[in-house]
Amino acid sequence: MKKGLIIVESPTKVRTLRRYLGKDFDIRASVGHIKDLPRKRLGVDVDNDFAPEYEVIPGKGKIIRELKSAVSKVEDIYLAPDPDREGEAIAWHIAEELRNKRKKAQRFHRLMFYELTEQAIKKAIQSPGELNRNRYESQQARRILDRLVGYKISPLLWDKVKRGLSAGRVQSVAVRIICDREREIQAFVPEEYWIVSADLEGPNPPPFKAKVIAFKGKKLKIPDENKAKRVVEDLKPASFKVTKVETKERKRFPAPPFITSTLQQEAARKLRFSARKTMMLAQRLYEGIDIGDEGPVGLITYMRTDSTRVASEAVRGARAFIEKEFGGEFIPQKAPVYRQGRLVQDAHEAIRPTSVARTPKEVAPYLDKASLALYELIWKRFIASQMSPAILDQTSVDIEAALYTLRVTGTVIRFPGFSILYSETKDESQDKEKRDSDKTELPVLAKGDPLKLLGLEPRQYFTQPPPRYTEASLIKTLEEKGIGRPSTYATILSNIQDREYVHLEQRHFVPSELGFVVTDLLVAHFPGILDSKFTAAMEKRLDGIENGSSSWVEVLRDFYGPFSERLSLAQKEMESVKAKGVPTDIKCDKCGRPMVIKYGKTGEFLACSGYPECKNTKDFTRDENGNIKIQEREIQTGEICDKCGRPMVIKRGRFGEFLACSGYPECKNTRPISTGVSCPMPDCTGKLVKRRSRSGKTFYGCSQYPKCKYAVWDRPVARKCPLCGFPILVEKVTKKEGKILKCPVKGCRYKIAQEEE
Repeated sequence: MKKGLIIVESPTKVRTLRRYLGKDFDIRASVGHIKDLPRKRLGVDVDNDFAPEYEVIPGKGKIIRELKSAVSKVEDIYLAPDPDREGEAIAWHIAEELRNKRKKAQRFHRLMFYELTEQAIKKAIQSPGELNRNRYESQQARRILDRLVGYKISPLLWDKVKRGLSAGRVQSVAVRIICDREREIQAFVPEEYWIVSADLEGPNPPPFKAKVIAFKGKKLKIPDENKAKRVVEDLKPASFKVTKVETKERKRFPAPPFITSTLQQEAARKLRFSARKTMMLAQRLYEGIDIGDEGPVGLITYMRTDSTRVASEAVRGARAFIEKEFGGEFIPQKAPVYRQGRLVQDAHEAIRPTSVARTPKEVAPYLDKASLALYELIWKRFIASQMSPAILDQTSVDIEAALYTLRVTGTVIRFPGFSILYSETKDESQDKEKRDSDKTELPVLAKGDPLKLLGLEPRQYFTQPPPRYTEASLIKTLEEKGIGRPSTYATILSNIQDREYVHLEQRHFVPSELGFVVTDLLVAHFPGILDSKFTAAMEKRLDGIENGSSSWVEVLRDFYGPFSERLSLAQKEMESVKAKGVPTDIKCDKCGRPMVIKYGKTGEFLACSGYPECKNTKDFTRDENGNIKIQEREIQTGEICDKCGRPMVIKRGRFGEFLACSGYPECKNTRPISTGVSCPMPDCTGKLVKRRSRSGKTFYGCSQYPKCKYAVWDRPVARKCPLCGFPILVEKVTKKEGKILKCPVKGCRYKIAQEEE
């Protein structure tokens, strides 16, 4: 008889646990959640203490039946979903489904795996815990809060703006932050200023550059070219002499080991990974990778954490490794202890390698390029966090010439410390001049040294607006403001792009007109929900439910009372953008009335405000300053109509873009736009084109239909499958893996992350 049944979330974890536990336990996977609130209705009884109506997720019935069958053969059930609030909810729902009231001997235990190593797994089984009601109720309150906001406000947006929109307690605040920054940028008025630099040479090489900073001992501002020229003319005949040399020792300490948010930020800056891709890869590294003869091994500790705490045995292992590889001088006398933030749950330690002995070089043969890059980042960051600080000599030199003061600052690394292995990437918002000063190489200078002038360089600059948010800087801002939880950031950033509230331009978030419209409506009618302070305070209350100081029902009551009043008022008073549109300064070329922005199934467009008398519409784009630019509907393609010989043009209709004859209405020939990918069927000369099914779903079929009936649901890519040799691959987007390319041939399992291309 088995010692018990262990239930985890992922099938990958099953393989890893079986390797260490053998046949003593029956190990099964729930494959994520088995129950949730219903998809097509609210599922929350607001009049009965917000009682949730959970139902089995479609497709999970078979898994539940298999788990019930396995439960009947054991007395001990070990619930081992991920060690966080969401994992606790999964554990509770599994227990609810599997409890057999007639079998009194049945015992449920909670296992928490923070790393999937043999020692950690066996230790957890030896001392299992109990299901934590407070943690479950905290997650339940979050789920119900998000459901109330989403299912109550979203229909309002559908009615007033456009179908398919959504609002979220956290995602809407994230969009507001991006919109507010964009308005700062649009309102910013650049100011001109000049910097005058002198190329100088001292008694010893190398030459260097110093900047004019003061006149007669007072800080000097050079607002225009005339003032810059006057400074240059004053300095040309002047004698330059060193008046002050100040050298200070400065220590640069290593960054702490990663937590979820800092991992997402650094992976975005260093590796250009999206938050979603980072978490997907980290999940794989945690769940287990086949390492040759070792079999499946968890390479990192659990990747959802807000704590920089590190286990003492991991610290000892890192210090021993550092001494062996780098020498004793690279180990600090005492192991560093990193300060925790204010809202840290500290449920488990920082993200680190499960064994420092598994260096990136050793595991490289078993990891794909992206997984190896992320593992190397985590491994180096952890090792560096346990190393000695870098010691630098920072030298500042003041120079006098004709009542002007010039200054140059340079840094020399006396001892590299942790920086020999790893340096944190700086944010683009940090002072560029300060970063450049760290790289300036200075000669040996002393007070009183005369300097030779090699040249003067006046340069014009303009003050810059605050930068747009990148994924890294937005995550940092959300964390600093206490909005959401690190484990939710990847989903938030994906949602706001999927809903077309924002898009990425050169890796920076830019809000769409729809993002501005929805944000303005929500701020006007739901100011509390769109206030970052309110959202942060709600996170504290959810933490209070987990630690037992708050009741989940009371938290929901306090929220829902004012919210329902606001909702009733908004339903009456919110302006209908769908009916009126967003005003613009563009005049209708048919009737002269103002045109407005409206939102349809294919996106935003310009329509005459005189509708229905005037039905004129236009497509438009925006320039880099956000100004509207009318786009011609008919785009030349170079293709010829096969019926009348006139040019074919691209037009847009209710189902998107298509090819149409420019001779319309005399010639009404149309055809789908080709993807450029050849049909993979033997002896077929057709191309795969974008089509729509009777139900409105997009698919890609051969242009030779009905002669050739080949079709695929996903966008084809002209690339040969390396496993089976099929001429095309298809592009898919999955929640777990993100964008992937896979072979469409049934039975062929080839797939690769698209971002690895």
